[in-house]
Amino acid sequence: MSLRGKIEFAEITDTGRVRDHNEDAIGSDPELGLMVLADGMGGYNAGEVASGIAVQIVSELATEGVTRENRDEIDPHSGLMRQSIVLRDAVYRANKIIFQTAQSQTHCEGMGTTIVAAMFYDNKISIAHVGDSRAYRVRGGAFEQLTLDHSLLQELVDRGFYSAEEAQRSTNRNYVTRALGVEPTVEVEVHEHEVLQDDIYLLCSDGLPDMVEDEDIHLTISTFNASLDIVGKQLIELANDHGGRDNVSVQLAQVIAPFAARKGIFAKLAGMFRT
Repeated sequence: MSLRGKIEFAEITDTGRVRDHNEDAIGSDPELGLMVLADGMGGYNAGEVASGIAVQIVSELATEGVTRENRDEIDPHSGLMRQSIVLRDAVYRANKIIFQTAQSQTHCEGMGTTIVAAMFYDNKISIAHVGDSRAYRVRGGAFEQLTLDHSLLQELVDRGFYSAEEAQRSTNRNYVTRALGVEPTVEVEVHEHEVLQDDIYLLCSDGLPDMVEDEDIHLTISTFNASLDIVGKQLIELANDHGGRDNVSVQLAQVIAPFAARKGIFAKLAGMFRT
């Protein structure tokens, strides 16, 4: 099922005001409802190699996985939809390839990347992430962070050493505890959410929330939501106006109309007799 006309997409990436090259990478497939964003690290050029591999591998494997039959199967072990499993396994594979590349190529030694990826299907969204690239949602008047950073600072918040407000003002926000390519395996966090019409979803690298308060991100989306392209440009401009100390990337998706999966006659009949 094509999602064109059901969801509006926009994306933009920028080097920022301080860095001399961009180690972020982004990719999307509006027909499939897929967005992938990665923030590389690990020395000159190596970071952009890691993020580029991550976006390419996840995009390719996710596309292959969800275009096969039995799209709506639920995994009996995890309880996750098959789309979530496909997204998670694609991130696993990206981690393996980045790690192997870092081990075999001296100029890539020590590279890694964070990642956040989202897939829309059947009035749902699956989000997979590793590191501190984030996913947010605007629903009605509420602005919500859907992912929790895999970072030292977030662990200190979880243990009560910092409040969320104190953490947002902290200067020690960039020590990630998970990243792709650093170890042979990685734990990928995956969540599923129901989607409502008019929802707006934002994926971003840490170059945005490190420079711009959540309240200002929310205000920008609410003010300019008639055009996601303008929202993206305004968010980049805000990050740069506040110092632009890092690369900054944003991907936006707004739900225009419901997109429930088409079900065959047997599935419909089975649904009629469920209690």
